[in-house]
Amino acid sequence: MTLSRRENAAPIPFDNSYARLPGHFHARADPTPVAEPWLIKFNRGLAEELGLDGAVLEKDAAAIFSGNRIPEGAEPLGMAYAGHQFGQFVPLLGDGRAILLGEVIDRVGRRRDIQLKGAGKTPYSRRGDGRAALGPVLREYIVSEAMHALGIPATRALAAVVTGEPVYREEVLPGAVLTRVAASHIRVGTFQFLAARGDTDGVRTLADYVIDRHYPHLKGSSRPYADLLEAVIGAQAQLIAGWLHVGFIHGVMNTDNCAVSGETIDFGPCAFLDAYDPTKVFSSIDRGGRYAYASQPAIGQWNMARLAETLLPLLDPEPSEAVNIANDLIAGFGPRFQAHWLDGMRRKIGLETSEDGDLDLVQALLSAMHSGGADYTLTFRRLCDAAEVETGDAALSGLFADPAALHGWLSNWRARCEREPPTGNQRAKAMRCVNPAFIPRNHRIEQAILAARMDGDFSLFEALVEALANPYQDQPKFAPLAQPPQPEEEVLQTFCGT
Repeated sequence: MTLSRRENAAPIPFDNSYARLPGHFHARADPTPVAEPWLIKFNRGLAEELGLDGAVLEKDAAAIFSGNRIPEGAEPLGMAYAGHQFGQFVPLLGDGRAILLGEVIDRVGRRRDIQLKGAGKTPYSRRGDGRAALGPVLREYIVSEAMHALGIPATRALAAVVTGEPVYREEVLPGAVLTRVAASHIRVGTFQFLAARGDTDGVRTLADYVIDRHYPHLKGSSRPYADLLEAVIGAQAQLIAGWLHVGFIHGVMNTDNCAVSGETIDFGPCAFLDAYDPTKVFSSIDRGGRYAYASQPAIGQWNMARLAETLLPLLDPEPSEAVNIANDLIAGFGPRFQAHWLDGMRRKIGLETSEDGDLDLVQALLSAMHSGGADYTLTFRRLCDAAEVETGDAALSGLFADPAALHGWLSNWRARCEREPPTGNQRAKAMRCVNPAFIPRNHRIEQAILAARMDGDFSLFEALVEALANPYQDQPKFAPLAQPPQPEEEVLQTFCGT
């Protein structure tokens, strides 16, 4: 690395703990300079949250967040990991087009990664070019920030930069770099990389690091590694329940895309439901429907079983007892997920207390939505209006192919609501805090990408970012962004960004 690339860079107070882990956990990798970088978007609010001077940093943002200028104190590296990709184990993957610049301690004392995605080759790139196209960068910026605003743990977008250079996929596309921020980028696949090599000491080192960084309350535990597994299982169960609450489909839940911090990571072919369909798949590479909307909880549990396998030597010196411990903890995933999911669905339909028939009530609504082709997001948002005044029933029922099909459910729902204390206004207000008016509609994302790629027009991208920053508020000026697609606008497939 030449010193000239570090001159005059805006100050970022790096403290790079992952770079201090054993050398085989990662490989040094400098970003590859690009021709003519210019800044698409800089997230000044997130910069300030990280304890950075947003005004100063923005002046150098195009150079820093393209990789042309490396801030002092950065230790750029690619992280090593393995992973099960669509069920098939690959012993070495690693950051093929992502480079971890370093870590900062934010304003509330949390350690956060700052990573460039699309900044050039690393030792893990294999035959790839290490670059990203503009479309996937815009998609991840929009969706990751939307997930954060929805209250679902996710990596964040700090900046997006156009490189001024093409990338070559099925067609020639403009190149771009995304800067994302994460609690960490440690994945189930990171543990698998070490375990596959028989590196039990490495697994222990990584587990201790994860406990210290993400689950410090476990330090001093009499069974720290079992408790770590249980904590990650709990975080994943809650995360995936949150995905289902807002109709999110990750699209590629490989173990190398499963962060042990409990954040949503890697927004490649992700999408949101329009019409409710539990079997819905958008990802072009998920030909067997492995990662369909309703399959995500089962895959989450499967991923946790793969993490447990890596930790077996640490759980108990007796292999059979280690397996028993792991199996007991993995079996807890289902009940944890179900509790989080049902609690959230109760809130979505305006219930504060628990009754035995609540699951049937929720399932009956979902079944009616599926058979009636009703839009997932709008159904719940209009249910808020129906909770306030019965005249809202007509707009809600109008979302269904047979509006009369919902009448019986509405009667049962109102009877259930009457057994709780909130008034209609209070109930509707609470429901509007958990049922978004705005989600990142797939067709709008595609329209924004096309306008940016073909015409250099980022106005729809900017509008989406602004609207999605306040997803639970009615924003009349953005009303068209809340609407589902017309038949000719519907997005049938989404694509990975590699």
